[in-house]
Amino acid sequence: MDIIAKYFPELTSIQREQLAMLEELYRDWNAKINVISRKDIDKLYVHHVLHSLAIAKVILFVKGTRVLDIGTGGGFPGIPLAIFFPQANFLLVDSIGKKITVTSAVAEALKLKNVETLKARVEEIKGTFDFAVTRAVAPMPRIVGWTQNIIKPGGYNSLPNGIIALKGGDISKELAPFGKRVKRWRIPTFFEEEYFEGKQVVFVEK
Repeated sequence: MDIIAKYFPELTSIQREQLAMLEELYRDWNAKINVISRKDIDKLYVHHVLHSLAIAKVILFVKGTRVLDIGTGGGFPGIPLAIFFPQANFLLVDSIGKKITVTSAVAEALKLKNVETLKARVEEIKGTFDFAVTRAVAPMPRIVGWTQNIIKPGGYNSLPNGIIALKGGDISKELAPFGKRVKRWRIPTFFEEEYFEGKQVVFVEK
């Protein structure tokens, strides 16, 4: 938890309390339903929470922003972002029921009123969103295809509406079709931990 406060000293006492609860919640749920690897659960705050919050280093979602978390797994990056941006609204989606069970329980335990969860494939989603966020779910062309009808054009945040993905490795080929619609940030410019070497935040404008 100290590592989060190091990079985000502006956290409120409520946010600190919610973030501090994550380890016990995920350890408890992971013993019943394995959604995080045994190796990663010991490094939850760096590998999952801080990694998710790299998105908060490139955009501050304004009040009323609607965010779709595609393939949320156990709730990442959606849960940490929902804690960080209580004024934005999040729909966390995964096609695997047990993962949504965990995500729903964690959101409820944290009393996150700005979070909804749904067991569904992205293609089944109704409604529109300002942003889609995702972490290691699929190549960018596939994500763009999934979301082309549910992300609104335009926008009122510091970035125009679009997709924000946490990516690693050489992704030049998968981003090539999008040309000037792409922005990239190296996560090691935000966080000094070795885990983030080679990892990026990637944005593709709607």
